[in-house]
Amino acid sequence: MSRTRWTSARADSFTESVIREMTRLCTASGGVNLAQGFPDFPCPQELKDAAKAALDNDVNQYAVTWGAKDFRDGIAAKVAATYPGWTVDPETELCVTCGSTEAMIASLLATVDPGEEVVVFEPFYENYGPDAVLSGAVPRYVTLHAPDWSIDEAELRAAFSGRTRAIIVNTPHNPTGKVFSRAELDLISELCQTHDALCLTDEIYEHIVYDAEHVPPARVPGLEDRTITINAMSKTYAVTGWRVGWTIATPAITGAIRKVHDFLTVGAPAPLQAAGAAAMALPADYYAATAAAYRERRDLLCQVLDRAGFTFRVPDGAYYVLCTTGALDPAQDSSAFARRIVVDPGVAAVPGTSFYAEPAHGAGLLRFAFPKRLETLQAAGERLARLG
Repeated sequence: MSRTRWTSARADSFTESVIREMTRLCTASGGVNLAQGFPDFPCPQELKDAAKAALDNDVNQYAVTWGAKDFRDGIAAKVAATYPGWTVDPETELCVTCGSTEAMIASLLATVDPGEEVVVFEPFYENYGPDAVLSGAVPRYVTLHAPDWSIDEAELRAAFSGRTRAIIVNTPHNPTGKVFSRAELDLISELCQTHDALCLTDEIYEHIVYDAEHVPPARVPGLEDRTITINAMSKTYAVTGWRVGWTIATPAITGAIRKVHDFLTVGAPAPLQAAGAAAMALPADYYAATAAAYRERRDLLCQVLDRAGFTFRVPDGAYYVLCTTGALDPAQDSSAFARRIVVDPGVAAVPGTSFYAEPAHGAGLLRFAFPKRLETLQAAGERLARLG
């Protein structure tokens, strides 16, 4: 008797990435891509020089599975310099991964058993739900409420139970630009302690902050030993295609992540880890300059979007603006609207439907990304002006 279905129920439970789909549509139409969050400007020269030197020196074979020592030492030193008092043991508390994407799924597979629940805030970065499903967990969604994307304490408390194994926190947040406050992190700490749950934090935008302070959850009392901090080179250093990330956690948790990581990907690219060591050695003024440059891009895009007729909350961090389409899309069908404007006037955005478990909740929203040259954002503005 032959099978009638060759795909798994897990794979059938979610769609392909809408973000990457919008990039493909943008390329086909010759539009300006403000959908996918990758820079259109160069990475620091120090990283390119280090990567080229590594290739010239034949750094072409496997690094240590959980990360080259120079890179791990560099990450630990940078953490200590950025957050005084936070000491990370590079030998037992770090695992280098193929980007933050692998770091998240490796962490979930290493810590969550099938049937346990993972709390996910929505709107969410679209990987989190599928990651929970792939790890066998049941996602429990908690809404961040517009206009300031606040947490309803009662709703968050109701999401936790004896089945809760973990909560995923993304701060600064994609797609809203929210930076979680110390009070919100204290609430999360209380709930994690009460229900003996882990906190998985995606902090890939840690240095792209404007009008708020980024507080690493691992530095919040009660979360120190129950947090898995996830980060990567992609956003801070403008190398999204390099796919080099890492996790920071206690030795026992790190040991489990390292085992899963080994069987998922074996290891991250060795020459790019050598470049990562150079990135970790950049001076503090690099991060200040990066934040200032992104603030200028943010302000320009916000002006562009405001003139075009969108409404939004100015983001406090990360590099996205989540907009309400309002009268620009009377049908309030952001999926169709995004697919229309990528052709005419030719600007790619991500429909809000991809950021919610129930797509209808994002029907009137679009996300625009601004890790772009100012002239790219200006060109997008000229096109978006034709919407009015």
